Amino acid sequence: MIHLRWPGRTLAGLGLILATLSGCQTWVPSTGQTLPSPRYLEHPPQYLPPSPPFPLERELASQMRTAANMPEPGAPPPVPGLPPNVPGGMGGVQPLPPPQ
Repeated sequence: MIHLRWPGRTLAGLGLILATLSGCQTWVPSTGQTLPSPRYLEHPPQYLPPSPPFPLERELASQMRTAANMPEPGAPPPVPGLPPNVPGGMGGVQPLPPPQ
């Protein structure tokens, strides 16, 4: 029986040639480096805008709003359940006496 090995060897040789000429990254075994193809300079540069000082803008805005509504350090906390003070009015409203 005759074995035809030349088609397989030809296909392997063509694959090796295509892999070498395709412009993929090149690995240099003697130095262990992976180098880019020489065609990377043909592509135009991409514009990358500068990143903001704080990358989470909405979170920062929320924190700033919360900090603006905080009372001063050392100030007494507001008493829950009391209405806000209303200046003036119709004769003023007297508070209820404390429960006994």
